[in-house]
Amino acid sequence: MVIDTALAHHAAHLDDPLDVARRLGGYELAATLGAALAARLMHIPVILDGFVCTAAVAPLAHLHPNALDHTVLSHCPTPTGQTARLAQHLRMTPILSGLGLRLGEASGAALTIPLLRAAVACHTGMATFAQAAVSEKA
Repeated sequence: MVIDTALAHHAAHLDDPLDVARRLGGYELAATLGAALAARLMHIPVILDGFVCTAAVAPLAHLHPNALDHTVLSHCPTPTGQTARLAQHLRMTPILSGLGLRLGEASGAALTIPLLRAAVACHTGMATFAQAAVSEKA
């Protein structure tokens, strides 16, 4: 009921994603959106963990289709919950989707950081076939 009332009250302003964020979000959501935007401009990757921070940055995806390319989603607490529906809307696949995490407090992000560091180390430290003197013949 409160959501419906807020949407009705601001109906004339729901076409602009930033205006929606301004009218329906709080200061903490604005700060999260601003931090994600600043990170994008500075080429800093962002791990989204949970519904609130993912919802906070969602307006950026409506401003530009690649605006969230620097972000990853750590996990969704339930496969049919609000975070999962938002992730689907934003076309994001949670990195830790198969673990069944249900906790909050950025536990998904805390687990995602070492996983991403390991992936980068494998990618940047992997020798080519030529460097490893591996024959391409089977």
